[in-house]
Amino acid sequence: MKKKLKIGIIGAGNIGAALTRHFTRLGYDVVVANSRGPESLAGLAKETGAKPVTVAEVPRGRDLVVVTIPQGKIPSLPPGLFKDAPDDLIVIDTGNYYPRQRDGRIEGIEKGLPESRWVEQQLGHPVIKVFNNIYAEHLAKLGKPPGTPGRIALPVAGDSAKAKAAVMDLVNDMGFDAVDAGGLDESWRQQPATPVYTADLDVASVRAALRKATRERKPEWHATRKSPGSFEAPA
Repeated sequence: MKKKLKIGIIGAGNIGAALTRHFTRLGYDVVVANSRGPESLAGLAKETGAKPVTVAEVPRGRDLVVVTIPQGKIPSLPPGLFKDAPDDLIVIDTGNYYPRQRDGRIEGIEKGLPESRWVEQQLGHPVIKVFNNIYAEHLAKLGKPPGTPGRIALPVAGDSAKAKAAVMDLVNDMGFDAVDAGGLDESWRQQPATPVYTADLDVASVRAALRKATRERKPEWHATRKSPGSFEAPA
């Protein structure tokens, strides 16, 4: 029998709320935090049974932590958030870099670091990249039982085979197939503007899309002197 992970979620936006609902439905012990404080999460807590906590409390006693906040806000997390975390704590990064729409210029990513490698450096703890290439509404509603034709597959990238396997099991339990997308240095293959991004593909098609990806960031995914604007009016 599989161990029931103790899960923490930092961020309660569309993706964070969808994950909270999935994980509590599956019977996991879930704590959730956001930048506005535990009291702002009363509604989600009542709906799901997840426990609202502060961001600093999330990693304590958890087996897995999901960081699902805007990329530009990563440096604003409490300093040393994972300093005392055990080496085997699994940390998931769901983020994407939207320089013109939301995040402004992030120098390391602009110079070629995969987005999640930059996040890993900021957190000081290894990360697994997943849940970044699917719309939140689809993540919430389009899961299907294993073996269903056309079941959506999600790429999972990371350097720890053990952590990646645990995350892939979780993805499957949520209603999606999981595709090993390689190490974290290969996670650029699932960043925005790549063939797998927001495409809702099955396993074979995800693998093909990852192979087709090109590493160079398209000009529209670089910051400008006016960045950021908004999703309605990128700058």
